[in-house]
Amino acid sequence: MPAAPGPTFRAGDLLRLSATASVQFLHPITVRVIRELQWDTYDGWVWLDAYELGARGDAIARRELYVRREGVQPLNVRPTIRRPTARKPICAG
Repeated sequence: MPAAPGPTFRAGDLLRLSATASVQFLHPITVRVIRELQWDTYDGWVWLDAYELGARGDAIARRELYVRREGVQPLNVRPTIRRPTARKPICAG
Protein backbone atom coordinates (compact mmCIF):
# COMPACT_ATOMS: atom_id res chain seq x y z
CA MET A 1 0.00 0.00 0.00
CA PRO A 2 1.57 3.37 -0.97
CA ALA A 3 2.11 6.08 1.61
CA ALA A 4 -0.88 8.35 2.07
CA PRO A 5 -0.47 11.86 0.65
CA GLY A 6 -0.64 14.82 2.97
CA PRO A 7 -0.17 14.99 6.72
CA THR A 8 -0.33 11.97 8.99
CA PHE A 9 -2.22 12.57 12.20
CA ARG A 10 -0.96 11.30 15.57
CA ALA A 11 -2.42 10.90 19.03
CA GLY A 12 -2.69 14.25 20.77
CA ASP A 13 -2.82 16.41 17.63
CA LEU A 14 -5.35 19.24 17.93
CA LEU A 15 -7.29 19.90 14.73
CA ARG A 16 -9.89 22.40 13.54
CA LEU A 17 -12.44 20.80 11.22
CA SER A 18 -14.49 23.10 9.01
CA ALA A 19 -16.27 22.81 5.67
CA THR A 20 -12.85 22.52 3.96
CA ALA A 21 -12.42 19.15 5.70
CA SER A 22 -15.97 17.94 4.99
CA VAL A 23 -19.39 19.45 4.34
CA GLN A 24 -20.58 17.98 7.65
CA PHE A 25 -18.56 20.67 9.45
CA LEU A 26 -20.50 23.71 8.28
CA HIS A 27 -20.18 24.73 11.94
CA PRO A 28 -16.48 24.10 12.70
CA ILE A 29 -15.38 21.89 15.58
CA THR A 30 -12.09 21.26 17.36
CA VAL A 31 -10.89 17.71 18.00
CA ARG A 32 -8.01 15.92 19.71
CA VAL A 33 -6.81 12.92 17.71
CA ILE A 34 -6.80 9.52 19.38
CA ARG A 35 -5.50 7.76 16.27
CA GLU A 36 -5.69 7.72 12.50
CA LEU A 37 -7.72 4.70 11.46
CA GLN A 38 -6.22 2.51 8.74
CA TRP A 39 -9.47 1.99 6.85
CA ASP A 40 -9.79 2.01 3.06
CA THR A 41 -10.88 5.41 1.78
CA TYR A 42 -10.89 7.52 -1.35
CA ASP A 43 -7.61 9.25 -2.26
CA GLY A 44 -6.99 12.25 -0.02
CA TRP A 45 -9.50 11.21 2.66
CA VAL A 46 -8.90 9.66 6.09
CA TRP A 47 -10.84 8.26 9.03
CA LEU A 48 -9.91 9.70 12.44
CA ASP A 49 -10.80 8.44 15.90
CA ALA A 50 -10.95 11.63 17.95
CA TYR A 51 -12.48 13.48 20.88
CA GLU A 52 -14.60 16.51 20.02
CA LEU A 53 -13.64 19.35 22.36
CA GLY A 54 -16.01 21.83 23.96
CA ALA A 55 -15.45 25.57 24.41
CA ARG A 56 -13.28 24.99 27.52
CA GLY A 57 -11.15 22.32 25.83
CA ASP A 58 -12.86 19.40 27.57
CA ALA A 59 -13.67 16.24 25.63
CA ILE A 60 -17.44 16.19 25.09
CA ALA A 61 -17.79 13.28 22.64
CA ARG A 62 -15.72 10.51 21.08
CA ARG A 63 -16.20 10.42 17.31
CA GLU A 64 -15.04 8.59 14.21
CA LEU A 65 -14.68 11.26 11.53
CA TYR A 66 -14.22 11.01 7.76
CA VAL A 67 -12.28 14.06 6.56
CA ARG A 68 -10.29 15.37 3.62
CA ARG A 69 -6.63 15.42 4.70
CA GLU A 70 -5.78 18.71 3.01
CA GLY A 71 -8.84 20.43 4.52
CA VAL A 72 -7.84 19.78 8.14
CA GLN A 73 -6.33 22.74 10.02
CA PRO A 74 -3.70 21.71 12.61
CA LEU A 75 -3.83 23.84 15.78
CA ASN A 76 -0.62 22.66 17.37
CA VAL A 77 2.88 22.13 16.12
CA ARG A 78 4.54 18.83 16.85
CA PRO A 79 7.43 19.25 19.24
CA THR A 80 10.86 18.86 17.76
CA ILE A 81 13.13 16.29 19.32
CA ARG A 82 16.02 17.95 21.08
CA ARG A 83 19.30 16.15 20.86
CA PRO A 84 21.31 16.11 24.08
CA THR A 85 24.25 18.45 24.07
CA ALA A 86 27.68 16.97 24.63
CA ARG A 87 29.05 17.82 28.03
CA LYS A 88 32.70 18.67 28.48
CA PRO A 89 34.43 17.88 31.74
CA ILE A 90 35.41 20.87 33.81
CA CYS A 91 38.99 20.94 35.01
CA ALA A 92 39.15 21.96 38.64
CA GLY A 93 42.88 22.41 38.55
